[in-house]
Amino acid sequence: MISSNKPDITIVDVSPRDGLQNEQRVFSTEEKLELIDLGLAAGVTRVEVTSFVNPKRVPQMADADALCEQMPRREGVEYIGLVLNLRGAERALAADLDEFGAVCVASETFAMKNQGQTRIGSGESAAEIVALAKENGKRASVTIAASWGCPFEGEVPHDNVLELAKMAAEAGADEISLADTIGVGDPWSVRELFGKVRDVTGEIPLRAHFHNTRNTGIANAFAAIESGVTTIDASFGGIGGCPFAPAATGNIPLEDLLYMLDRGGFETGLDLDAAITAGQWLADKLPGRVPAMLIRAGGFPAGERAGEPRAA
Repeated sequence: MISSNKPDITIVDVSPRDGLQNEQRVFSTEEKLELIDLGLAAGVTRVEVTSFVNPKRVPQMADADALCEQMPRREGVEYIGLVLNLRGAERALAADLDEFGAVCVASETFAMKNQGQTRIGSGESAAEIVALAKENGKRASVTIAASWGCPFEGEVPHDNVLELAKMAAEAGADEISLADTIGVGDPWSVRELFGKVRDVTGEIPLRAHFHNTRNTGIANAFAAIESGVTTIDASFGGIGGCPFAPAATGNIPLEDLLYMLDRGGFETGLDLDAAITAGQWLADKLPGRVPAMLIRAGGFPAGERAGEPRAA
């Protein structure tokens, strides 16, 4: 049965941004709008819709401004735009997005390849984006990429992450996210790092972003929730990846994560059947199989909907 003492879990749908940005197939604006609608139909209330980046570097996001003009605005739904610099933040402001998602990187090499700046420089840029958001009454989150490992340097010292987390907290970020950009983390290191970050960020809400490169994403989400994290990123179908991280693979499949949380008695406000429908829509448009398992297996018992009590 659903337990009242378990925290509500918010799943952030990153399909339109992180999900699509690493796909060879470029989705049209109309298709992205359909994907967003499918997420809303499943009950999603936070959506990372796009990134305001150079379209030559990430052509899948070239329609960011046009997409934002056409997005369905609904009460209770927050749209997030990823921004890497002040120019991107100004575009996000013009698009009237609810939240700016700033990014800093925990390793020097990846920071240079991803954003063309040093690790500390990326933290300083994130702080500037937070300030601009606050000045204009917008929410601002900061994601620390490569928190568990770098594709070029290997293991990332926890002190690198903690330094950036402290900078984000001092800048006034509404939320701080740790991202396993290349999917190298494990549940034990997830617990350890989130515990250390909480010590330097205090009461600021923490969020988790895991890639499933080595099949530990769901286990890492479980560990994050046990560590007190109540917001987890995921993408329908488990698609996604970073164009600047070699061999990067998709995010946690949203429908698979939802199934685990539902079975565990956590309230998410999402509908499992509708989430599977969204994943299947993506599967039908992409070559080969998408990573999500629920698209093939379905819920259990068959047709059970997320949030319904189950027998003990």
